[in-house]
Amino acid sequence: MLGLTFSTETDYDLIQEDDTLNFLDLNTFTAGKQLTLEAVHKDGSKNEIKLNHTYNESQIEWFKEGSALNLIRKNEFLNYREISNMKNIINLFF
Repeated sequence: MLGLTFSTETDYDLIQEDDTLNFLDLNTFTAGKQLTLEAVHKDGSKNEIKLNHTYNESQIEWFKEGSALNLIRKNEFLNYREISNMKNIINLFF
């Protein structure tokens, strides 16, 4: 779940009950940059809505990984692999 606010408060009224909502730029989610929500209405018309957030880069990484725990687990695994690779390299020389 993302905590977002409407850049323009009245854009809230653009969303209809049976709309399909699409994030257009979630793949470029970064600190300090608005997100764009597309509301596709039943009649096929669309509205683009700018959304604000207050997430920092660490929090965005948590979101991308699914949770802070997932990111910690991933980093621990990568660190373990690096240590294992270094041990293997050392063993080649000794």
